[in-house]
Amino acid sequence: MACFNTLKLEIRAVEKIFGKTHERFRTITSSVDELICHFIGNNGQKHEITANITETYPQAPPVWFTDTDDAMVTAAVQMLANTTGHDNHVVVQVQTLVRELCKSHYLPIPSADLDRLNREMNGDVSSTSQAPSNTCSSSSGCSSKSGSNTSNGSSDDNDMDYEFDDDEEEEEEQEGDGEDDDEDIHIDLEEEPPNKNKEKEGIDGEHIATLERLKANQRQDYLQGTVTGSVQASDRLMKELRDIYRSDTFKRGIYSIELVNDSLYEWNVRLKGVDKDSPLYADLITLKEREGKDFILLNVTFKENYPFEPPFVRVVHPLMSGGYVLLGGAICMELLTKQGWSSAYTVEAVIMQIAATFVKGKARIQFGANKVSQSQYSLARAQQSYKSLVQIHEKNGWFTPPKADG
Repeated sequence: MACFNTLKLEIRAVEKIFGKTHERFRTITSSVDELICHFIGNNGQKHEITANITETYPQAPPVWFTDTDDAMVTAAVQMLANTTGHDNHVVVQVQTLVRELCKSHYLPIPSADLDRLNREMNGDVSSTSQAPSNTCSSSSGCSSKSGSNTSNGSSDDNDMDYEFDDDEEEEEEQEGDGEDDDEDIHIDLEEEPPNKNKEKEGIDGEHIATLERLKANQRQDYLQGTVTGSVQASDRLMKELRDIYRSDTFKRGIYSIELVNDSLYEWNVRLKGVDKDSPLYADLITLKEREGKDFILLNVTFKENYPFEPPFVRVVHPLMSGGYVLLGGAICMELLTKQGWSSAYTVEAVIMQIAATFVKGKARIQFGANKVSQSQYSLARAQQSYKSLVQIHEKNGWFTPPKADG
């Protein structure tokens, strides 16, 4: 990981100032890969916020996301996706986040603690910047200059008065005799295995192999300059895929996942589990008897700004009536629009909500449909239907059926 030792200093400083007992912002767990924090809002409400630290750090900022429905928390987190240079560093991001969260919730900003974080980093960086062990290894990819001159301006608001000595580190790296690289590699290997083992807990061998293959593909694409999507979206989707592989719902066969052409950005989901008391469940049994298929095939695509925009979901097979399934296979759900979406939603939660919506909308499989009717389901038709429904609901709002209707 780029600038591994500097990153450890940053995390250590954040943990020291914003520990588990801090009144407003708490570091719950931390590693060189992930930071999990709690923001304590009004009335003591806790909002969990997670940062994934990627291999391209600090050239790219950590990927932040939250599991809260609080729009102000989500907005503060989204701000961190657009930083560059100096502002990509963990300590700067934490300072920005704390300030924005407190401002948006009309809470006192813990300025004294933010100043302490400044002093903590000043002391650590100035005392360690000359140490050989704090340089980046040649394999780390830390080639960007992240001094204050490359800031996008937000660091001025944070009153940051320290700098990261990336220029010094690069010079030491070039002048070193190779011993520093060995030391960094040794530290890296000491830190990573526990995290890797933790990532694999609860996942079977087949799916571990899939995750490793995806990581290898990502590294190869990065080296070749053919990266698809964004670091932010890729890291979130990798995390979601790991969570799905651990999920009891997934393991019980309620649904299954297939990545189209090994792409994180397009999934085929086979939905098998619906309410057993529903007509749709009976239709799935009939479908298996007739066609040997006992699932509803959904196609899910993600954009590079996921999770801040919803995935696009459509039904591929079988042809259905009711269930809020539109022409082309699009699905009429507010949750799948920008208006109803939250970055806190997970893919599994979306899949299960779709299953419930099918039942609620009294979906049925059209067994008598001919090939011409089945061809109505296509990506182009689904996208057009989706655009139309968004326009209609933006104008007229969304209708929530009474509970008596399911």
